[in-house]
Amino acid sequence: MTDEQGQELEIEAEVEAQMLDETAEVPVEPPAEEGEEAVDEVVVLRQELEKARVQEAEYLDGWQRARAELSNARKRFQREQEQAYGNAKADVLARLLPIVDDFGRAFETLPDNLSSLTWTEGLRLIQHKFQVLLEQEGVVPIEAAGQEFDPFLHQAVTHEESEEVPAGHVIGELQKGYRLGDRVLRPSVVRVSAGLPEQEPAAEAETEEAEAEGEETD
Repeated sequence: MTDEQGQELEIEAEVEAQMLDETAEVPVEPPAEEGEEAVDEVVVLRQELEKARVQEAEYLDGWQRARAELSNARKRFQREQEQAYGNAKADVLARLLPIVDDFGRAFETLPDNLSSLTWTEGLRLIQHKFQVLLEQEGVVPIEAAGQEFDPFLHQAVTHEESEEVPAGHVIGELQKGYRLGDRVLRPSVVRVSAGLPEQEPAAEAETEEAEAEGEETD
């Protein structure tokens, strides 16, 4: 190989190297179609994310509503259960009241010669146990005598004229009433005052004449 041929080869190698360098420096742009596809994928992902957030809010709201309904149902069930227990308790206690009344009437009419007998003391003990049981369960007697008549607490059987008890007030009690908290187990059976007796016209005239004569005398 001659010197001229070697120089030509070197020049050709240098030219090829420069062409390769220029080719490497030129940026390769992606095709327009691939860029549009990437943008479409981002839009789709954002739409799916927004949809997922909406579903999440709906699920959370539904869960909160279900939780509130369950809590309300439990409270309602507990309230109904307590009410049913209270009604059953009041019914049982009300059934015991006539027994207490019978004991009271029996001892009111008990002859003196029987009051000290052993079996009489045993009956008094039973009566006392009934009274303690009622007190422990919260049963208290309703005040009646001298009180203003209350249709929620008292049951009037008579309205009588009275000079001692004001009108609309209880004269006496025929049967004791009881209450359990705010619940009336049995109202008191009472006699109610109708006030002062009405004077007849003649009596009123005599009273007025007597008063007039007294004033003239003065």
